[in-house]
Formats: sequence, C-alpha cells, structure tokens
Amino acid sequence: MVASKRPKIELQKPVGIWLRVSTEDQAQGDSPEHHEKRARYYAESKGWKVAEVYHLEAVSGKSVLQHPEAQRMLKDVQRGHITGLIFSKLARLARNTKELLEIADIFQDLGVDLISLQESIDTSTPAGRLFYTMIAAMAQWEREEIVERINASIQIRAKLGKPLNGRASFGYQWLNGKIEPNPQEAPIRRLMYELYAEIKKKKTVARMLNERGYRTREGKPFSDVLVEFLLRDPTAKGRHRANYTQRNSGKGLSRVIRPENEWVWTDVKPIVSVELWEQCNRYLDEKIGSRPKRLGRRPVHLFAGLAYCQCGKKMYVPANTPKYVCQACRTKIPIVDLEAVFHEQLRGFFLSPTEVNKRIHQADEHLQQRLSLLSALEAEQSKLKAEMDRVYRLYVDSHIDGPGFGKVYKPLQERQGQLEEEIPKLQAEVDLHKINELSTDKILTEAKDLYDRWPQLTRDEKRSVIESLTDKIEIGKDSIDITLCHCHSSEELTKRQSELYLAS
Repeated sequence: MVASKRPKIELQKPVGIWLRVSTEDQAQGDSPEHHEKRARYYAESKGWKVAEVYHLEAVSGKSVLQHPEAQRMLKDVQRGHITGLIFSKLARLARNTKELLEIADIFQDLGVDLISLQESIDTSTPAGRLFYTMIAAMAQWEREEIVERINASIQIRAKLGKPLNGRASFGYQWLNGKIEPNPQEAPIRRLMYELYAEIKKKKTVARMLNERGYRTREGKPFSDVLVEFLLRDPTAKGRHRANYTQRNSGKGLSRVIRPENEWVWTDVKPIVSVELWEQCNRYLDEKIGSRPKRLGRRPVHLFAGLAYCQCGKKMYVPANTPKYVCQACRTKIPIVDLEAVFHEQLRGFFLSPTEVNKRIHQADEHLQQRLSLLSALEAEQSKLKAEMDRVYRLYVDSHIDGPGFGKVYKPLQERQGQLEEEIPKLQAEVDLHKINELSTDKILTEAKDLYDRWPQLTRDEKRSVIESLTDKIEIGKDSIDITLCHCHSSEELTKRQSELYLAS
C-alpha cells in the first residue's frame, strides 16, 4: 500500500545554543562561530527554531552556573522560552560534575532537552533519554552518600534534644538548646485550635486571624495551608517530632516523610490540651474523607497523530468513549482492538532479520560516506591554512608585491570561506544521523524479543516503539492498513519526528 502524503508542517520547537570556548581553544582555531554554525545547522535539520544564543567565550568550566549568561539560560528554561539546549560537548556545558548533575536535574524536571553533538546525546529521542537515566543514577548515588553521613549525626542530635539546623514551628522557640513556648506566638497558636474546633474551616480561621491583625513569623498573612500544617503538628500537644522529613532528591525544596522508625520524639511543654488537638485533627481527617476524588491527567493515547480514517481525517479518542473516532464520517475502532492489530503487525517486521540487517547496513554505509567527505574537507582546510600562511609570509618578506599577493591570496581566502560554511553543515548532518540511528537502533537491537515482551511494556515504552517504526495507520469500515517504516533517511526521520511532536 502507498500511504498518502501528509501536509508538510514546520516544527517550531524553540531551542538555545550554548557557546563556551576557552581562550586556549580559540588560539588553536576552535572558534565560537564554528560551534554556533554547527549547532544552527543541527537545529535547522531537526526543524527547530533557535530562540537564543548564550555566549560564555573564554569562561572557565570549573564553575559556570553563577555566570550571568547561565542565569539567563536557566530563567529562559523555567519560563518555557526554550525547550532544548544545544552544545558541542558535555565538557563545554560544565566541567564540574556537580553542576552538570544540577543542570540535568533541572532540565529533566522541566521536560527540557539537552543536545550534546560530540557525544551524540539528544534527549528528545528514546536513546537520548537514557542519558537522563544515567545522570539520575549518578546524582542519586552522590546524594545517598551524603545523606547517609548526615543522617547518622541527625539522629544522635535529635535524641539528645539538640537543634537540627531548623527553626521551631510557630508558637515555639529554641531556648538554651531546648524547645520552649514563644510568649508572643503561643497564644496565637492556641487561638488557631480554638477557632478551628468551633468553625471547622481552615480558610475561615486564616481569614479571622488575619483580620485581627495576626501575622506569621515573617510578617505575612496566614494561609489555609499553614493553618492545617500547624494544626497537624503534634508539638502543640507536648510531643515534638524530629527527623520527620527529608529533602526529596532532585525536587528542589519539596520534602518527603521518613519511615516512622526514624522519627525521634521529645516531650515539650504543651500549648493546647491533647483533647483539643485530637478534636481538631479528627475534623481534618473527616474533611479529607469527604473530598471528591480529582480526575487524573488525560492519557496520551498510543496512536495519537498516527491514526487516520479512510477519508483522510485524523482519528481521536473522545473523553466519553474507549474508541478512536473520525469526527467526519464516524468511523470507529476500539483502542484495545487497534493495539492488538498493531501487535500482530510487529511479528512480520521484527521477525524479518533481512529487513533489519538491510536497514542497518544502508545507514552505516551512508554515515561512512559523510564521514569520509568530512575528513577530506577538514584535511583540505588544514592544507589551505598552511598555504595561506606561506603566501602571507612571502608578502611580508617582500618576495611578492601587493598585486601578486592579492592574485594568489584571494582565491585561497574564498575557498577558506566556503569550507567554513560547508564543514559545520556536514558536521551537523553527521550529528543528526548518529543521533537518529542511536534512537531507532535502540529499538531494532531488541527486535527478537520485543514481540513477546509487548504486553509487559509500559505505555511510554510502547509509544517509543510506535513513534520509531510507524509511518501511518489508515482505518476503514472493514480494514486496517498499518504502514511500518522499514528504512528512513535522516530527512524522513526528521519530518516524522516533527509531525509527531505537533500531534502530541
């Protein structure tokens, strides 16, 4: 079957280019302009838009996060101005491992891609996302080593009743190494319990405290969130709980609760009675039980952007039905049926080693041709530079006059300019080819057992397989035609990724 052509769609994924070239590298001819051209050609071949360029020329790689350009880049990432960052190699991003882990953490949390051309890492691809997995493992190991050492000292200090580098909760204070009621805050904390026991509404309690002129320790108005936190804190009834939470790895300031066997309890002077504390907490628990359950995020369906009706319209899954539906002619197919048909279609593709080997051979052959051409151009560039230097020395030493120098030097200079344009473009093509092949071959190398493992794959894993191997699915009243991608050029891969990016 010959699949119909889809309309060409320009992908406008906004990305930034990170340029950090040391003074020593620049002296050796490794210019920022060359790296920028290479990155721009890569972005162009992916259909991305270069929104920003961050210049850190001649900046040390030992610590770059405090540099104004690095801070500008992080702000652009956080506000969604760029959704990817292209750089020549990881050492250009940060030579400090701690900063590299920190940057990778921020980017992964925000869903922003890192693209390192030298290491063929592009986290917008399935294979590239393995980089985040490895970085996360390194970061977790480093954090666990630090946490183990800190925890050992924390538990000892908590059992001795000593401060743990944290403030006492509102209503209390550290005094002579012990937790004591704060004379100014304790009455407000007590009033909070009395009001909630009577009104049973956190927002109303917060509003009443604010209207009476009471403020938090920082001078800010009380919120319903803070009111609940203080009502839940058992310190008010005379039982201080230490070593209760810890920082959530890689999640900024969020905290998670430790296992109960690690908590350390200390008796302190109560602000309210046990009866009043338990009454308020019972009301809070009852409120939670009566809350309606929130609806989860709408799932991204496996064949979104790939399922087409026979009439040419895309098919979607409406919220009120478990089927792909064409809004134009009302053709339908159950989600589970379409996945079952696709699963069977994989058998013919995956169990055909001839097709797989043919594809890999073609890809390798194309890559070698481009690498050979790149090597030849770089050798020519080096030779040309030496020739230009020789002609210039002849002119300086008065062995040739001005007109003679211009006649010889100008053609060399023009060719040098051509090479400075052509080499970054060719490097970007090689970069794209390597990254695309890594992404697709990651799936192809597991082809032998993927058919059998399909039911156990996660939704994200299934989606990665579908994106890499499927061109189009056409659904008719009594037929389903699935066009699998047996072989793709870099241009075809880029076009398909662009279309899927917009569809999702």
